Amino acid sequence: MHFIKKLKLEIIVFISGGVVMILEIVGSRVYAPYLGSSIYVWTSLIGIIMGSLSIGYYYGGKLADKGANYKTLSGLIFLAGCFIFLTNIIKSVVLYHIVSIIPDPKIAAIFAGIFLFVFPSILLGMVSPYSVKMRLTSLNDSASTVGNLYAVSTVGSIFGTFIAGFFLISFFGTTGILYILSIILIALSVFIYPEDKMDLKIIMLSLCSVLVFRGGDILFPTNKNFIDVDTKYNRVWIYDDIDTETQRPIRRMSLNRQSASAMFLDGDDLAWEYTKYYNLAGFLEPNLKKALLIGGAAYSYPKEFLKKFPNSTLDVVEIDPDLIGLAKKYFNLKDNERMTVYNEDGRVFLNSSKNKYDVVFVDVYNSDISAPAHLTTVESVQRIYDILNENGVVITNLLTSVKGMFSGFYISEFNTYKKVFPNVYVFKVNKYSEEEIQNLIVIGLKGNENIVFKSSNPEENRMLQNRVEGPELDESKVLTDDYAPVESFFISSTFY
Repeated sequence: MHFIKKLKLEIIVFISGGVVMILEIVGSRVYAPYLGSSIYVWTSLIGIIMGSLSIGYYYGGKLADKGANYKTLSGLIFLAGCFIFLTNIIKSVVLYHIVSIIPDPKIAAIFAGIFLFVFPSILLGMVSPYSVKMRLTSLNDSASTVGNLYAVSTVGSIFGTFIAGFFLISFFGTTGILYILSIILIALSVFIYPEDKMDLKIIMLSLCSVLVFRGGDILFPTNKNFIDVDTKYNRVWIYDDIDTETQRPIRRMSLNRQSASAMFLDGDDLAWEYTKYYNLAGFLEPNLKKALLIGGAAYSYPKEFLKKFPNSTLDVVEIDPDLIGLAKKYFNLKDNERMTVYNEDGRVFLNSSKNKYDVVFVDVYNSDISAPAHLTTVESVQRIYDILNENGVVITNLLTSVKGMFSGFYISEFNTYKKVFPNVYVFKVNKYSEEEIQNLIVIGLKGNENIVFKSSNPEENRMLQNRVEGPELDESKVLTDDYAPVESFFISSTFY
């Protein structure tokens, strides 16, 4: 007990430092369903929290100079726990209204940070300078005292970073983690000064504890047809809906706000029009034996491929290993000896794969906020080219526009593919105007022969007639590992 009392301030700054970093990492998952997970989200979140900590350092020092004591320190930490509790309650409402009012993701992310994370971060920032003041006994050892406490706080931040990334996100949802942080801080405030406002602290601790184990259902009953799951890589939403075009019941999966997969509940036909274009693989490469799909999500197209091409095998690269379990549970995916799943980053797989394929499908760009930059570059496309057989084909889905202010991604990606493949073609999936964001299918042929875009199959012929002319090759538009500003292509996209 004497040992704990002696290290009381070290324990306080260690835990506070850890909570700050957990809050920051979890904050990215709080943002994801509404703002995505682009570099703008991380930039805004880190900037807001660091700015708030700076304010906390300043005012924590000011407050400590007036007289530092455990009662006040306990109060600061208790308030931080209460603000995180409040953030947990209001986060969905705040984010929904912010993205409805502010279309620019950079500005929206900044305002979200201000409303959700400024106050607890300021209070946690006050802890270290306040603790330093309490520990100082003379000017002779002031530097070492400051250094020791800030070192302990930094170690706590490192610990919080690893435990959030390696453990908490995998086993608890964002709501549960935020309630756990509230419990930790309120319990810490009791540890610091148990005599102060015990009734209120006990009530808050009890409420947070109940909500952790009930998942927040007491305050916000969840729809039984709505699944909200945090994996190591994604915030996953699965929910049932009615398709607006067909009026058929449909089940959808979204990853970090972005629609990722869908399945009709009254049939096994493909729910999304763009995925039907992947079936052109048989027309473009009649000898299709082995294919690769980068981006599995709910495995809607793999199910179609196995049915459509019964004599072919499919490798699926999906970075998130938890999605295959969700696909089996909610999207009727079955194990199949002709399908092999690789749980790794698509670019890492391309860089190291020794396999050869007849067709490569790319389905990782389905975002109106950003695209995975390392999979858009000429180096990535070159690796696709390298793993294709002599007459191989790549079929890529883009979410962009043909012309106008949203066409930057299409123009750059077309030029990137054109830099590598001798023949590149574009198909407009939707009936939208060319200025609207929509699905575009980019097809690259490794062979040099000119293809005739006519088929005896009516469905194939319908899709083949939707070809649009691509731009002339402009090497200044080619994306590279060194320079791929993909976020800038989507900055003006409208939230919907």
